[in-house]
Amino acid sequence: MGLPVDDRAIGGGRSPFRFNKVSQVTTMQMNGNTILITGGTSGIGRGLAEAFHKLGNKVIVAGRRRALLDEISTSNPGIDAIELDIADADDIVRVATRLTRAYPALNVLINNAGIMPFDDAGGAIDDAVSRAIVDTNLLGPIRLTSALIEHLKKQPRATIVHNTSVLAYLPLATTAVYSATKAALHSYAMSQRFMLRDTSVSVQEIAPPWVDTDLIRKSGDPRAMPLDIFVEKTMAGLATDAVEVIVDEIRPIRDNPGSGEHALFNAFNLDLVANPIPV
Repeated sequence: MGLPVDDRAIGGGRSPFRFNKVSQVTTMQMNGNTILITGGTSGIGRGLAEAFHKLGNKVIVAGRRRALLDEISTSNPGIDAIELDIADADDIVRVATRLTRAYPALNVLINNAGIMPFDDAGGAIDDAVSRAIVDTNLLGPIRLTSALIEHLKKQPRATIVHNTSVLAYLPLATTAVYSATKAALHSYAMSQRFMLRDTSVSVQEIAPPWVDTDLIRKSGDPRAMPLDIFVEKTMAGLATDAVEVIVDEIRPIRDNPGSGEHALFNAFNLDLVANPIPV
């Protein structure tokens, strides 16, 4: 799509657009919420679930494995659990209907569920694996948010949190499809935030760095941020009016050099070729 731009303005370093601040309630209330967290049985999802639970929120975790759901509820009395296959469009509709009936005060959705298979964009890509990544990481959050959005709009204050990744801004070449879904979800979150600007629903984005969880393989690698530190910093960020909650350690990556990003991308990926992520 072409946009009417003034080449002289771009050449002179000025934007051709007039920037007007878009008003929206962006500060999440950190207690007294009813919160649904997908992928909430392990890793970042579980860390956030337990942190919000300790603050006095009603937390519901969603996931595919009943045993893990039962374990988190047993370990944290008061956390409820519900089975959900985020990659199944029909299951999303079923669970969303059940949730809004059982929890009429539901006002926070944290789209956290995700999978991260490695691939090789320089060779043949497994279509079934790629479809599973897209269905889980991108269409899952889109479908679940869509199924709940009218309910959320009826709440005095509501928040949608999308968990993307630093790889939305700096792709990891060996997880090309995963990185692409996270970049797409970041783009979707921006559009959704704009479209909800005049409602009671705010949209925030979490973009984690490499966190030491089982998303890849929990290994204690010193390059990975410990989960407890990430959760602590993320909870602090969610309590602000930041639309993007990004830990300081990856701020330079988020503020990538624009048209000069290819040098950063190549250096990042060559370093990981020399020092691979343990899988």
